[in-house]
Amino acid sequence: MSVAVIPSLPKKLRVAEPFLIQQDWAAYTPEQHGIWRELVLRRMPQLEQHACAEYLEGFHQIGLQADQLPDLTAVSKRLQPRTGWQSTPVSGFLPADAFFEMLAARMFPTTTWIRSRESMEYTPEPDIFHDVFGHVPMHAHPVFGDFLEHYGKICAASKSPDVLERLGRLFWYTVEFGVIRERGEIKVYGSGLISSHGECTHVIERGAGLEIRDFNLDQVLEEKVDSGNMQKVLYAIESFDQIYEATKEAESRLG
Repeated sequence: MSVAVIPSLPKKLRVAEPFLIQQDWAAYTPEQHGIWRELVLRRMPQLEQHACAEYLEGFHQIGLQADQLPDLTAVSKRLQPRTGWQSTPVSGFLPADAFFEMLAARMFPTTTWIRSRESMEYTPEPDIFHDVFGHVPMHAHPVFGDFLEHYGKICAASKSPDVLERLGRLFWYTVEFGVIRERGEIKVYGSGLISSHGECTHVIERGAGLEIRDFNLDQVLEEKVDSGNMQKVLYAIESFDQIYEATKEAESRLG
């Protein structure tokens, strides 16, 4: 049986400890591997044209394969030497303090279940496809990895609901629904766009009502999140250094 080894836990991660589990990779069925395969093969033709170079490089660097679900131990063994990040299996949705603790420790909380065939288009709760296919390749990029760790640290330190709400908007418009200008073209890097054919197509085809603005921290911190509909506003960055610096600026402003 192939299982993900839970790393030794520093004191700062004790809040998240009850949510850490082992991934029983051998228990996945041929049907579940087949669902992963269909999801990957559906997304890759579009992403090869419209995902940022850093995502595509990360996909290969961490060893993701189209024909089988990822073994999180193997993913982390390839990822950790690059940026210090791990893809760490968890039992499901985490409370905010546990989530931020894990980000601050460069441990990305990763669900191990895969959606059913009836939910191929959309699942309200993130699954391993969203978490690993959507998020983890970007963790192989050093600057993005530094940005995400720093984001986790400032959120973990905050006790203000208002500050956390504003920082949540920064996460939404970067990590989840981020776009970047690459050689004059809009490319996607946010996991909500990477993992969703419909959302990504909406961006590529400039769907009705969609506005892509230059990244502006003031606007992002005030932009309300609408998780129930196609996005109306996205913020295009010029580089990943830009969001790392914006996170530092948000920390100094919001305390």
